[in-house]
Amino acid sequence: MSTIKDVATKAGVSRSTVSRVLNHHPYVDEKKRKAVQEAIKELGYTPNSSAQRLRGTETKTIAVLVSRIVNPFFSAVVDAMGEVATMHSYRMILCNTRGRADQELHFLELLRTKQVDGVILASIVNDWETIYPYLQYGPIVLCNEYPRDLHGAPVITIDQKKAMTTITKHLLHKGYDSIAYCNVYDVNHLPEGVRSPLAEDRYEGFVQTMKSEGKVIQSSWRFSGHSVDDGRDILRTILGLSNRPNAIITGSDEIAAGIIAEAKVKKVRIPEDLAVVGFDNQPTATLLEPQLTTIHQPTFEMGKQAMEMLLTLLANQNEQYESVTFLEAPIQIRHST
Repeated sequence: MSTIKDVATKAGVSRSTVSRVLNHHPYVDEKKRKAVQEAIKELGYTPNSSAQRLRGTETKTIAVLVSRIVNPFFSAVVDAMGEVATMHSYRMILCNTRGRADQELHFLELLRTKQVDGVILASIVNDWETIYPYLQYGPIVLCNEYPRDLHGAPVITIDQKKAMTTITKHLLHKGYDSIAYCNVYDVNHLPEGVRSPLAEDRYEGFVQTMKSEGKVIQSSWRFSGHSVDDGRDILRTILGLSNRPNAIITGSDEIAAGIIAEAKVKKVRIPEDLAVVGFDNQPTATLLEPQLTTIHQPTFEMGKQAMEMLLTLLANQNEQYESVTFLEAPIQIRHST
């Protein structure tokens, strides 16, 4: 069995550097970190401090990966997960990938090195074929986002296409026929090798509904973003267009909040001049003026079911469970439309 000394020799670093990498110390040169990680993989090294699980002892720890920790959606989902984990005497560690494929794999190494018993992916960056091999080290549950080629693992989510169809029909029935669209990701400009089926499905729901009603989709009315500041920028861009939309669908309540805030500055009336729809039904949706029409994401139930599913898999370690659970996501109609 390989030792820390073997890893250090192969990586060309000191044993203390290997130890810092194993303990996820932030102040390690990135080149040395990668060298150590490659040596660990090649040697099949498992840290002694984590080897207890190999002898049948659990760590009683779950890793939850999110792409953007400041997003209130993730906060609500993770809070529900934590409640369930605590009830079953499990600890939970929160891992912020910042939407980076390398960071996602870095945190998945916690599973391979037996530092956690299982992983919940509340976001996903790498393709499933890259993540799938980690299932041999412990169960993985997906919550919210999902890959196209998913197999061997369960996912808890909503029907993204159905939700976006509901929003679009609502606007069309209210008489808004010039609708702009803002996704959480620009599906045409993601990093090489990265896809977002969630974003693709939402956009497909929008496009199909617009086309079925004979409405034109303007390329200049397509946007992407995450934050309040992104929303402000989008409103300013819309005001600079000669042909403006009379409504906009956004991928999150944060973006919608930025649009509404900037509209007040620019004296744009919501919804008379521009109807605004969000996505998530975050607490801020009812604090805005006007209050925000949005899709209600069942964040508590989503997080709860994801953690319960993972604990079920941990109790039946010889089984792989593959399923897709769609939770209801109704529209909350308020005064922004």
